[in-house]
Amino acid sequence: VVAGGFGGHGAGVVRMTARFAVPEAAAFPRTDWDAAAEGRLLVRRCGACGRAHHYPREFCPHCWSEDVTWEPASGRAALYTWSVVHRNDLPPFGERTPYVAAVVDLAEGPRMMTEVVGCGAGELRAGMELEVAFREGVPVFRPGE
Repeated sequence: VVAGGFGGHGAGVVRMTARFAVPEAAAFPRTDWDAAAEGRLLVRRCGACGRAHHYPREFCPHCWSEDVTWEPASGRAALYTWSVVHRNDLPPFGERTPYVAAVVDLAEGPRMMTEVVGCGAGELRAGMELEVAFREGVPVFRPGE
């Protein structure tokens, strides 16, 4: 068992079995994981400096205040950068190749690692509008409408 998370989506516990990482929620980010399982994206907002951050932390990474709370994110984002993954030998990713690993700018400000779905690699453009979708309780992004 190692500390970690998935795709920038909160720290948790990762159980390693035969090169297959299965994320499990640790106590603190449980709120985030539960919201994602319900199809809701959350960010943390600092009461001291007002800035939002993601992945969830118990303190503000900008001013170090511990006055942070959960808030719903709009689910809107802009594509910052991406890479098309053509080969990955770790389950379940090998079955999904090719897939688009990406970093998006959430409308609330933070950047988030994710996957872009529902769009061919040739259609991707920096700055393109995206909206959140959920696959098996994990936030992914698709072209906005």
